[in-house]
Amino acid sequence: MRRRTTIGLAAVLTAGAAAAAVTVAGLPEARSGTGSGSTLPAATAPVKKETLVDREDHNGSLGYGTSTTLGTRLSGTVTRLPAAGATVTRGKALYHLDNDPVTLLYGKLPAYRDLSPGVEGADVKQFEKNLWALGYRGFTVDDEYTSATAGAVEDWQDDLGLTETGTVALGRVVYQPGPVRVDAQIATVGAAAQPGAEIVEVTGTGRVATVELDMGDQRLAQKGAAVEVTLPDGKTVAGRISDVTTFVDTSDNPNQEDTTKLRLSITFGTAPRGLDDASVTVAFTSSRRENVLTVPVNALLALAEGGYGLQIVDNGATRIVAVETGLFADGRVEVTGSGLAEGTTVGVPA
Repeated sequence: MRRRTTIGLAAVLTAGAAAAAVTVAGLPEARSGTGSGSTLPAATAPVKKETLVDREDHNGSLGYGTSTTLGTRLSGTVTRLPAAGATVTRGKALYHLDNDPVTLLYGKLPAYRDLSPGVEGADVKQFEKNLWALGYRGFTVDDEYTSATAGAVEDWQDDLGLTETGTVALGRVVYQPGPVRVDAQIATVGAAAQPGAEIVEVTGTGRVATVELDMGDQRLAQKGAAVEVTLPDGKTVAGRISDVTTFVDTSDNPNQEDTTKLRLSITFGTAPRGLDDASVTVAFTSSRRENVLTVPVNALLALAEGGYGLQIVDNGATRIVAVETGLFADGRVEVTGSGLAEGTTVGVPA
């Protein structure tokens, strides 16, 4: 669900509404744009110069982001699993097969082959960077798996209780971008696992708000854009859109087509505490106009010749001035017109 926090009028706003005229219902009846007189309005308001922001609210959920399923490339019996909610860091076991650990390392390139002396490539460098970060030395961090690398690997294998082969078998390590949080156990202790079997689901360790949007709201899905997140207790925290992906929302109704949607991940500078899973409201800035002249929306008059005007009140007299409207937000509207300035008094019809 989304909620517009703009105006209580029937206004048609476009993505470029900052410079476009709009149709507004419920205005006083048409008047001439050149009229003047001394009939004073029931109420007045000053023209303000301010920053006008149009926000759009969407519902979201607070958690740890989208989960990733980790499978195995090895065969064996599942002998140990981390508890749901546990954090696993570099060099620690994601799970055990035949009582041997399958270890988490950091990196974006997935393991796809055995590593042994003579092998070269980006995967070698990624592994060696991890080995070095774990405190092992005696080799050069580069894209060549040498006998020196194998010697350090034997020390690492010895510390893990593995057979000291100097070779890293495919499936013995799993790469993720950073520390992970165990979201769920898929396999069970004692189960037989074959290559391809799913073992655990993991997420990142940082709190993330997730929002799903229709493709028509794509203008809001700007990576890096700032947002405001309202928590269940009413507190607000600042966030930023860190990732935007598309997914297909499948319908259970055979007569309804599947739809493509956007999934936004929102991260925090200071993460909310005390909440694991919760519903939140995310406020997106759809439009923003800096240092513009604004008046209350109900100050607008519909002109007989078309368009909109304002009743200017000056020294006990009034006159009608035609104006162009821009952004509508929070009960106010951006206006431009001849003779308008900050502090100008305008009539506000009852």
